Amino acid sequence: MKQIKIADATLCREGSSFSFKEKIEIARQLEKLDVDVIEMPEIVNSRTDTLLIRTVSSFVKKSVISVAAGLTAESVENAISAVSNAVHPRIRIELPVSPVGMEYTCHKKPDKMLAWIEKTVSAAKEKCADVEFCAIDATRAEFDFLTKAIDTAIGAGAVEIALYDNAAEKLPDDFASFVKAIADNVSVPVNVKCDNKNGMACASAVLAVKVGASGVKTTVGNDSISLETFAGMIKNCGVTYSFATGIRYTELNRTVKQIVWVLDNAKNDKSTVTVSSNVEEIYLDGNDTQEDVSVAVATLGYDLSIEDKNKVYDEFLRVAAKKRVGSKELEAIVASVALQVPATYQLVSYVINNGNIISSSAQITLAKDGKQTIGICIGDGPVDAAFRAIEQIIGYHYELDDFQIQAVTEGKEAMGSALVKLRFDGKLYSGNGISTDIIGAGIRAYLNAVNKIVYEEATV
Repeated sequence: MKQIKIADATLCREGSSFSFKEKIEIARQLEKLDVDVIEMPEIVNSRTDTLLIRTVSSFVKKSVISVAAGLTAESVENAISAVSNAVHPRIRIELPVSPVGMEYTCHKKPDKMLAWIEKTVSAAKEKCADVEFCAIDATRAEFDFLTKAIDTAIGAGAVEIALYDNAAEKLPDDFASFVKAIADNVSVPVNVKCDNKNGMACASAVLAVKVGASGVKTTVGNDSISLETFAGMIKNCGVTYSFATGIRYTELNRTVKQIVWVLDNAKNDKSTVTVSSNVEEIYLDGNDTQEDVSVAVATLGYDLSIEDKNKVYDEFLRVAAKKRVGSKELEAIVASVALQVPATYQLVSYVINNGNIISSSAQITLAKDGKQTIGICIGDGPVDAAFRAIEQIIGYHYELDDFQIQAVTEGKEAMGSALVKLRFDGKLYSGNGISTDIIGAGIRAYLNAVNKIVYEEATV
């Protein structure tokens, strides 16, 4: 029985607007499904993207985590650093091999491209044993050059190669013949990736597997080989053709639906309110150093200046003298003392309408430079409506990374505390608010975070 490896590239889809937590949730679902490889895109923001990969590495224990290395020496180093803590790390060298791709993407002639393939694969191999060379636009490459590129990559240390049919210009039987011509003459596994613009990606992949391909790159909800369709195809005809995958078929439909739900929410921006993420709990006390606290703050997703790190540590010591500090306390400290700025927007008034037979609505009045502006919006609940009304006034939608509420005093007149985390341009900003009205606390916390973003943008 031939075991086909599944490498899922859902998190690499172009133009995706996934939040940090949505990416984490997709990775969790793929891990539960037992895909062989979870592919991550090239690192663009060295802080947030690296944090994402390291977070995924903390709970993905069975699947290989494959990170694209990019086109520069720096991007290769970034990928190696990010994936270094994974149980099964892989570096993915994706380079164009067609004449047009080499010229316009990398600005390199064939001989220079061969030298670059050798250099990048060798550099990755020095730090990571598992290196995959991916030939982008392979079906439009000159065949002699393609074989030289593959031989060069294998000689430099690549343990797997992948052939991409980006243009979808070959019919399934022709693509299979193309793959066979390569697979019969190399000593490493050959994987395939096909564009589905003609609706034949799965057919091309299955025929490629029949003639020698070892793995298939799939996605959920994208114009490529469908994970659900391909896995279902192998389940249905695997016995006849002696194919199998490690996918948990009993979980396939349910898991794909959950991932699609995440994709649809990201695409439609269904709601700005999200629930707290399952971040691994942090426990600190007065014996922890400033470096320990700074690392914990970075784990929560904050990128602070040296000045703000000092402020956070001073406040941490004050709190730690009385009690242990967990992730919630640390987030409250960051929200309270880090990046405190003048209030560009000030809350004048708010009116919330909510009930079980009406849609929640909010009317918010904010003041800026002495001028008052009103925003009126309907939302999925009173807090969502209030946040949308604020966004209407500001004229910008910020990604809400987290929203937490808790009581800080007891009794009927209890004070409520709200913590809001907004992500903007890859950076996390937190705000807190306190009020006897929890909606009011949420509004103040949201404005607190917005004012930090606006102030920092104005001073750049």
